[in-house]
Amino acid sequence: MEGDRVAGRPVLSSLPVLLLLPLLLSRAAALHPDELFPYGESWGDQLLQEGDDESSAVVKLANPLHFYEARFSNLYVGTNGIISTQDFPRETQYVDYDFPTDFPAIAPFLADIDTSHGRGRVLYREDTSPAVLGLAARYVRAGFPRSARFTPTHAFLATWEQVGAYEEVKRGALPSGELNTFQAVLASDGSDSYALFLYPANGLQFLGTRPKESYNVQLQLPARVGFCRGEADDLKSEGPYFSLTSTEQSVKNLYQLSNLGIPGVWAFHIGSTSLLDNVRPAAVGGDLSAARSSVPLGRSFSHATALESDYNEDNLDYYDVNEEEAEYLPGEPEEALNGHSSIDVSFQSKVDTKPLDESATLDPLTKEGTSLGEVEGPDLKGQVEAWDERGTRSPAPPEVDRDSLAPSWETPPPYPENRSIQPYPDGGPVPSEMDVPAAHPEEEIALRNYPASGHTTPLSRGTYEVGLEDNIGSNTEVFTYNAANKETCEHNHRQCSRHAFCTDYATGFCCHCQSKFYGNGKHCLPEGAPHRVNGKVSGHLRVGHTPVHFTDVDLHAYVVGNDGRAYTAISHIPQPAAQALLPLTPIGGLFGWLFALEKPGSENGFSLAGAAFTHDMEVTFYPGEERVHITQTAEGLDPENYLSIKTNIQGQVPYIPANFTAHISPYKELYHYSDSTVTSTSSRDYSLTFGAINQTWSYRIHQNITYQVCRHAPRRPAFPTTQQLSVDRVFALYNDEERVLRFAVTNQIGPVEEDSDLTPVNPCYDGSHMCDTTARCHPGTGVDYTCECASGYQGDGRNCVDENECATGFHRCGPNSVCINLPGTYRCECRSGYEFADDRHTCILITPPPNPCEDGSHTCAPAGQARCVHHGGSAFSCACLPGYAGDGHQCTDRDECSENRCHPAATCYNTPGSFSCRCQPGYYGDGFQCIPDSTSSLTPCEQQQRHAQAQYAHPGARFHIPQCDEQGNFLPLQCHGSTGFCWCVDPDGHEVPDTQTPPGSTPPHCGPPPEPTQRPPTICERWRENLLEHYGGTPRDDQYVPQCDDLGHFTPLQCHGKSDFCWCVDKDGREVQGTRSQPGTTPACIPTVAPPMVRPTPRPDVTPPSVGTFLLYTQGQQIGYLPLNGTRLQKDAAKTLLSLHGSIIVGIDYDCRERMVYWTDVAGRTISRASLELGAEPETIVNSGLISPEGLAIDHIRRTMYWTDSVMDKIESALLDGSERKVLFHTDLVNPRAIAVDPIRGNLYWTDWNREAPKIETSSLDGENRRILINTDIGLPNGLTFDPFSKLLCWADAGTKKLECTLPDGTGRRVIHNNLKYPFSIVSYADHFYHTDWRRDGVVSVNKHSGQFTDEYLPEQRSHLYGITAVYPYCPTGRK
Repeated sequence: MEGDRVAGRPVLSSLPVLLLLPLLLSRAAALHPDELFPYGESWGDQLLQEGDDESSAVVKLANPLHFYEARFSNLYVGTNGIISTQDFPRETQYVDYDFPTDFPAIAPFLADIDTSHGRGRVLYREDTSPAVLGLAARYVRAGFPRSARFTPTHAFLATWEQVGAYEEVKRGALPSGELNTFQAVLASDGSDSYALFLYPANGLQFLGTRPKESYNVQLQLPARVGFCRGEADDLKSEGPYFSLTSTEQSVKNLYQLSNLGIPGVWAFHIGSTSLLDNVRPAAVGGDLSAARSSVPLGRSFSHATALESDYNEDNLDYYDVNEEEAEYLPGEPEEALNGHSSIDVSFQSKVDTKPLDESATLDPLTKEGTSLGEVEGPDLKGQVEAWDERGTRSPAPPEVDRDSLAPSWETPPPYPENRSIQPYPDGGPVPSEMDVPAAHPEEEIALRNYPASGHTTPLSRGTYEVGLEDNIGSNTEVFTYNAANKETCEHNHRQCSRHAFCTDYATGFCCHCQSKFYGNGKHCLPEGAPHRVNGKVSGHLRVGHTPVHFTDVDLHAYVVGNDGRAYTAISHIPQPAAQALLPLTPIGGLFGWLFALEKPGSENGFSLAGAAFTHDMEVTFYPGEERVHITQTAEGLDPENYLSIKTNIQGQVPYIPANFTAHISPYKELYHYSDSTVTSTSSRDYSLTFGAINQTWSYRIHQNITYQVCRHAPRRPAFPTTQQLSVDRVFALYNDEERVLRFAVTNQIGPVEEDSDLTPVNPCYDGSHMCDTTARCHPGTGVDYTCECASGYQGDGRNCVDENECATGFHRCGPNSVCINLPGTYRCECRSGYEFADDRHTCILITPPPNPCEDGSHTCAPAGQARCVHHGGSAFSCACLPGYAGDGHQCTDRDECSENRCHPAATCYNTPGSFSCRCQPGYYGDGFQCIPDSTSSLTPCEQQQRHAQAQYAHPGARFHIPQCDEQGNFLPLQCHGSTGFCWCVDPDGHEVPDTQTPPGSTPPHCGPPPEPTQRPPTICERWRENLLEHYGGTPRDDQYVPQCDDLGHFTPLQCHGKSDFCWCVDKDGREVQGTRSQPGTTPACIPTVAPPMVRPTPRPDVTPPSVGTFLLYTQGQQIGYLPLNGTRLQKDAAKTLLSLHGSIIVGIDYDCRERMVYWTDVAGRTISRASLELGAEPETIVNSGLISPEGLAIDHIRRTMYWTDSVMDKIESALLDGSERKVLFHTDLVNPRAIAVDPIRGNLYWTDWNREAPKIETSSLDGENRRILINTDIGLPNGLTFDPFSKLLCWADAGTKKLECTLPDGTGRRVIHNNLKYPFSIVSYADHFYHTDWRRDGVVSVNKHSGQFTDEYLPEQRSHLYGITAVYPYCPTGRK
């Protein structure tokens, strides 16, 4: 075999050993579940909280881990099969999208996983046990022979056991039984890091998950496996990434194949202190092309061939390539430049473009130049075989027999519940990142900046000095209780916190927090729970010589109470001021002192001051002696127990140029306590760095904290007068793009320490414990401790979840109140019209304020003469009624008869407050007009007509002359000859109310009422029906259901369930900003739907497009408009064409003859259309017999439309007005989706993405001659289009990732593009294809001839796009 080697290449001494591997690995057995790394709570694993989108608390690694070029000390584990170095964003921002993510990601199986209701569990831990490290070392050495000396010092394990995919809750439906088990192991020796992904046999029962936004559209996105570095420094460019899967088949093959010789085990080199531009996979056992692929030995390996092939346990036949002969092919130029790597294309690397078998190459694994002839091969003395459980002898990788890889794990001795045993032999605490000595500046590796939610990566500690000085001088102005008259608990207990008890003393009362709570009694918070701070910051600063002012910018802080971490963020401070405030960490340091981790015998600030205090700071900068004064005033706790605080900053600060960063080393400072005052004085150095520039400055800080103390209780003699605050981590950062200034500190408070004590510190006192962030740490003897969930949470202390007191009934909310659950607590709110009683839990009816107008205490004239107007409180005014005169208090009748208001032939009768006129005998009329009665034989209509005609003779008269029929009866329709108004009258000639129409408009219909017709449901009614169906028919009290009026419009006032949280909406149901009310008040909402007029007004949300060719695409409830300039996308001119609230628009097509757009709606279960003319109104044309209408095609010649229903499994047709509907096909369909029509040749085409047998079919337009066109080498044919010009039928396949075309008879099939992301719909125009993509959430254009991507359009709204069609300015004719 050596003679077959390429001439000129050195012959390696280890060559026979390496070439033996294909024989040893030819029939390796799949990984058994028992062969995973050991896991479980008995091994010290922490358990991730159950849920759909959960994230672990930060895991602080004892030793940093290298990932790509950077070093990280923190890890987070997520439910969705992912590990990161920072906390995760909401799952909607990454779980449905393709690589790369915009944050660092290690993904063994990234999908939408849900562990709610006991569907599996996620476990994780850091491990230094020899058994685990030894097994990890053997795996790595097997996959990377040139790393034979790799000896890990620590490992991190995460295991997803029997976890399920997210599923929508459906009534009566049981959850799926498909559950997955997989594991990720990260091993590091301090300089190199490796990842192991393990997938046991039968461990992957589901291969992807369905997006939450897909509604009735049946889609499944394959899981993503790989690594992402995250965004680069400028936050706009993609960092390097490495992708292993893209199709369901590639996911399935994860447990059937391997890159180191054991099916289900995959190894990757993921980080190094030396150059490692991208992740490198193992290669020793990695050429896993199937036997039928006939890949000859010695050829370069494409993982696409291996992972995309269809394998099962019976046809696996492994070949292996010597690592020295495995070629890593260069990728496409763009990917090579960007450092992207995807196994689905080829195994590619940004650095190595030459075969690795060249001699004297630089090995990034060993970090030195090595001739391959010197590479130490594994020692295969004799033959290395292992025995699997079925008795089959199965070869193993070099130095790793299967028995050694899967030892018989001995269960460690059981530990007491909630106890932690330190993993270090000496019993010391787990070292943190700050314990690592800082490297020299020239050796430091700069960490890229990753914005994190709730967490900021601490900077490495530099060599700084802090001066601590004692300064007893202070502001002794304090707040005191008034003890002039003794106050008792009986009348003042409401001043205490609801988590406190009240105690009477000789001179008065005091409040004391209950057990498991801490504070000053007036304000109490649960021990161990995280806390939040909200506030405003204002300032008048002179930055250098530039004045800067800002008012009421937002401040938010998050505090992890059980380890002393405090994170502070201040938004929208002007850039010069924010940059200059970077060194002033005491702004956020206040919360560090307030919630510091308490050592024995010490108390933090909140235990003393509670939530009402004033913090004054005076800071003097050197050498410029600039001085700034900062005042922070705490104003209590809000209803959700958030601390409210106001900050004011005045003075001058040194100017700090942009792009400079500030670094402050850990420090200690002394706080002196006297009565109700705390003082501290210290000096601090800080350094400003930018590139090679490093400057050191300093400032001196005087702090004075005053608070209210209860003097009635006996003083505690043991409380120290001086305490020491130790700040272990200090971090300051300003992000100019976000305009956010951030501070982070980690604090402990305890007695003054002269020298560092080498005695091990209990983890409860230094924050190194493993308790949940919502748990209390109870110290035991030595370094032992136990964890107990904080009040309002439940669990074992290491994993705590919120206890819903409202659901369990463990609350004190009384009748007529609503219980609202909050993290760790709850809140009672009274219903409208009620208020709290003294116990703050019982709600009593609000006594209405006195109203003099109602209780009769006013001084107005009697009700028949005057009216009383109430102005609130006891204020009122009086006004005489019409017919009376006076000041309202005294009113007298007006004699209207003395004013001669009646006709001379009429008699006037005065009555109190009014009068009446009556025609005298011999006259008729209304008393104001009387005429001689000589027409007794005339009908009432004729009498009024003659009277009006007589009055019409008077100049200027505008009387209405009634119209009578031949019998003398009133005509039902009457119109005024002079004004043009028309109205309806009854048989007596009286006007029918609400029938009058203005001049020029269509007269009212005055005949019998038309037969009632049932109008189609409105958006409000459809949305309401869909939500009620989603809620199972009966919503809970806290679930929102839209309120519609009798005409189906949104009522102006909308409320959330049965609560008092209400808001106003516009006519489309959108909330009017600023109208959301608090309980007890109802916003005044003005109706936004105008009364109906005779002629409809144009819809304001329909914007007709301009003339020319453009694309229409559907996105949720919108139809988007994207114009074309030739074939280029005019992205700047894109806009929303139509918005239909509550709809989910999927299929779309266009009728070129009548300029009408048609669409399907899976939420409303309808098919609708709208003209592209101004003022067009959407019209529903099919609203019955549909469940999930998806694909839609229009035949503009025969005036017919065709559609698919993926739930009904039907293909139907109807005329364009919805009439003459008929079912074309209802058999042999499983998941019909896309549909296309060739009106010239009279053919119909559709796709069926039946996972067992996907196909593309065709028939005539009347449903005759049905036949299968394509049923080989397709996976998920989502999109389908017919080009009338080229006569090509083309489809986009989300399974094979290909765009292909064929002639109408199925011949001439060719691939246009073979690396799509996740296409949904496609349309052809000119020499381009345009398709919507669910990974990119945009429109992508592909050249028909070259197959290259040419452009893409990503709408601002990030959500899935569905259908797409092209609109021509003319009707295409095509050719036969």
